[in-house]
Amino acid sequence: MENTLIAYPATVNDEGMFNHVKEVGEHLLGEANVELSKLVMGAEDFSFYTRRMPSAAFYIGVRNESIGAAHLLHSPYFFIDEEVLPIGAALHTAVAMSYLDITSL
Repeated sequence: MENTLIAYPATVNDEGMFNHVKEVGEHLLGEANVELSKLVMGAEDFSFYTRRMPSAAFYIGVRNESIGAAHLLHSPYFFIDEEVLPIGAALHTAVAMSYLDITSL
């Protein structure tokens, strides 16, 4: 991309992977703790992965107003509630491990 600008393709979740991530998240975190995010029109380099393999982009909630973690991502005041990091790591791990179990059958 240094010599030729390549437009970022749209990030589109693979339906099967989306359903897998949603199911794993609901099982691990409880159905009430898994929400569908709003559609956004931002550029995302993850979109290049979605062109090569089944993919699904998802977020973990890092907002906690009681500690002041309530600012948007590009704010100079942005920080996260680090207590959610183990939960996010567990979710990513569970999604990957269960996907490998399914696809290795």
